[in-house]
Amino acid sequence: MSQKIKAVIYDCDGVLFDSFEANYAFYHQILERFGKPAIDRGDHDTMRILHTYCNKDVLEYLFAGDDRMDEVRAFSAGIDYRKLFPLMVMEQGLRETLDALKGRVELAICTNRASSMDILLASFGLDGYFSCVMTAGRVKNPKPHPEPLFKVLEHYGLAPDEALFVGDSDVDRRAAQGAGVPFVAYRGDLGGTTRIDRHQDLLLLL
Repeated sequence: MSQKIKAVIYDCDGVLFDSFEANYAFYHQILERFGKPAIDRGDHDTMRILHTYCNKDVLEYLFAGDDRMDEVRAFSAGIDYRKLFPLMVMEQGLRETLDALKGRVELAICTNRASSMDILLASFGLDGYFSCVMTAGRVKNPKPHPEPLFKVLEHYGLAPDEALFVGDSDVDRRAAQGAGVPFVAYRGDLGGTTRIDRHQDLLLLL
């Protein structure tokens, strides 16, 4: 794997940050505003969708068949996500790993977040590391479609096997598979993929 890899691409939620509580609080506000019951934390399918799909798809799932969709989207777009940053926790060992990788490989992000990414990176002091930040707002088809990864490869002029994609969900794995990019599962058991349990373990793969 080592000599060939010229870029490491990271998913955001669940990989750079534990954003479980922030995401839950975000969608809880929307459901409450429109008189819907709170999400049951034990409902694994809904929780998985909440944390891996883009905002548009999550809202369509939570409000399926609801004729207030335009209002829901407008309300969602008006929420100041920065107020939820205190609920986010940077993953242990991330900064040290980025310091070790910087200058050796290109560093990029490929996320289904749409608009809060730049402020998020800046508020945690990570904005100096990533030279390409691909969000759901910059593509027609967010993950699990491979388009966002293709755009990152195009940005650097790289072949798929010259990059690694570090993700934590099946949505990430499917995007990587579709783009032909080698996939590394962060703390997830995603069947037949290379897995790391700590960010520093990535250095051993390169």
